[in-house]
Amino acid sequence: MPSSTPETMRRVVVSRTGITVEQAPIPTPGPDEALVRSVVAGVCGSDTHAAHGRHPFVPLPYAPGHEVVGVVTAIGAAVTGVRPGQRVTVEPDLPCWNCKQCRRGQQNLCENLQFFGCGYPQGGMADYFTIPANRLHTVPDDLDYRGAALIEPLSTPVHAVRIAGDITDRAVVILGAGTIGQLLLAVVRAHGAKRVVATDVLASKRDLALKLGADAVVDAAAPDAVEQIRTALGESADVVFDCVAIAPTLGQAIQLADKGGTVVVVGVPAQDVTIPLPLIQDHQIRIQGSATYLPADYAEAIELLRSGAVRAADIVTNTQPLTDVAAAFERSQSGHDIKVLVVIDTEAFNA
Repeated sequence: MPSSTPETMRRVVVSRTGITVEQAPIPTPGPDEALVRSVVAGVCGSDTHAAHGRHPFVPLPYAPGHEVVGVVTAIGAAVTGVRPGQRVTVEPDLPCWNCKQCRRGQQNLCENLQFFGCGYPQGGMADYFTIPANRLHTVPDDLDYRGAALIEPLSTPVHAVRIAGDITDRAVVILGAGTIGQLLLAVVRAHGAKRVVATDVLASKRDLALKLGADAVVDAAAPDAVEQIRTALGESADVVFDCVAIAPTLGQAIQLADKGGTVVVVGVPAQDVTIPLPLIQDHQIRIQGSATYLPADYAEAIELLRSGAVRAADIVTNTQPLTDVAAAFERSQSGHDIKVLVVIDTEAFNA
């Protein structure tokens, strides 16, 4: 570790009593790890759900920050893929590499999966963190930190679109126009969707979806929302992406995909829901879960950002310093912002 590195650091802890910044020792990288100095981390919907005890897989307390970008400060003796001084972002799923899923290249479905920043001992909302170096992706020089902070969240809809199947010239519905929904809109447009309808309960998010390329938007709370969406599409939906994942939206999704369509569950459900199984079987409706991402999804996300298909200015609506991290969480769940970033190193972020 460089001699200029201090011995302690700030880190965020989310517990049942609130969101706090505490002092902690700076971790030392192991042989296969890198020490990264955090610059910026996004607040994810899973973070705000977990803070309220509503995330099914993230118990409290936890160290948040899986949407993180920083600079490699030191590396372990066995690391060859990255070097100190490089800007990197984290692919936060931490697979075992030994189970059946890992061996077949589906490490996002690892049987022994751990997840950095979500129930893992470390997260990126800290001055420093260590992580296996093979979970780092180099950030291109032509992406600033604001754009680079979107690589991880953009990879989620990239993965969802990829496993949905070919959506070229298909009728698509996006339920929920928050961060993931807006990013999904850009991805399906880049993949050549024929017509896209987005829904949300907030008019501001529907307006943004129209601005970013939706053909039509519908109030998700309208009693005739399904009929409005079908009318706007002019047909049934070939693919419905449910970014909310609650009983009402999944019910809407199944009705919209009837018959022969695909429902991709992208949002993280807080609890079980009941589905009309006879209808799903008889009308050949496919329900597909979508879990995080793979390296190919990161590569596509980076190219979408570099090409301008996704613009950080459209998505990042607020930034807060680490000292005001509680305010960042509050803004993220308020419904008034799309993506809120926590800036850990202000000087580097603004450089």
